[in-house]
Amino acid sequence: MILTLGEFELEPLSLIYWIKACLGILVAVICVLFWVNNIFTGVGIGALTYIVSDKILRQLFIDKVDKPFTVTKTGIGIYILTWIFFWALIFTLLNRPV
Repeated sequence: MILTLGEFELEPLSLIYWIKACLGILVAVICVLFWVNNIFTGVGIGALTYIVSDKILRQLFIDKVDKPFTVTKTGIGIYILTWIFFWALIFTLLNRPV
């Protein structure tokens, strides 16, 4: 099944991948807005957000994928990479030494 968004056509797993990539950026912004500078708190926010988004995405894509676990596996790497990269980037840009 191909999902059409305007002129873009995405497979369900590709859409899940890009949703999780954008979610990683959103979580990074949330970590910066709350001035999270402790890695354990940041990991907690990231894990909680991933778990909640996984539950929502499973409900949305349950009939479009082979197994529900496929939704969980798809995009976990890009979620973690974008979250850590953008958290470090934004935090560094906002807290430059004088």
